[in-house]
Amino acid sequence: MSICVLVGTYSWLSYRQHQKNPKDTTIPNLSQFVEGWQKLTTTDATGDIWIVVDVKATYSRLFIGLASGSILGILLGMAMGCFTRIEAFFLPPLSFLAKIPPTAMIAVYFVTVGLGMPFYVAVIALGIFPTLAQAIYQSAKNDINDHIIYKTYTLGASSSEVIWNVVFQQILPRIIENVRLQIGPAMVFLVAAEWAIAGEGFGYRLRIESRLSHMNVVYSYLIILGATGFLMDWLLSTLRRKTCPWFGN
Repeated sequence: MSICVLVGTYSWLSYRQHQKNPKDTTIPNLSQFVEGWQKLTTTDATGDIWIVVDVKATYSRLFIGLASGSILGILLGMAMGCFTRIEAFFLPPLSFLAKIPPTAMIAVYFVTVGLGMPFYVAVIALGIFPTLAQAIYQSAKNDINDHIIYKTYTLGASSSEVIWNVVFQQILPRIIENVRLQIGPAMVFLVAAEWAIAGEGFGYRLRIESRLSHMNVVYSYLIILGATGFLMDWLLSTLRRKTCPWFGN
């Protein structure tokens, strides 16, 4: 119902705008959207198909950056939650870095890692890493019953077995949930980086087409980004339900 209301409202706004100006491109109608999709899916003067080039560039950067940041955040968050010395060493700088907007550090990444894939991976991975590590650290430190840990040690388990079989298994749904919550920020950081310096990708295309007021292309890319985020969110939610059925919905 809500989607129908949204589509209906947009259709009404587009109709009203085109009654005033039939050539308006700010709120494209259906025929203009068709023209935009034709532009995305046909070969241009350089021999490229926009949607193919941009999907390859953006999605490879997104998945590598998100995976890298998630692995770093999980490993350090677990270590901080299990070892007080690691917590004492890393918690202050992580708390500080988490307060700096990653998009404000684009110039720093540009200087330190240069252009290309390392730049985009750094923007995403280091953008989500501090917040993710702190969330997992808090879960590992506060969500585990001390009685379970003491009992496991009493049964003869080693430290590594306690970390894997007790701490990690207990907070796994929290880990998946926190990674899921980083999908949106990761996409924001990537689009901002591509908007600034990229020569291909969704951010680059949005910058160029918005300057030309080709909103049929802009909205099409936004729909694709929204569908991608929704699909990734659904996949991680499904993974959590399958791997941790005891956690609930």
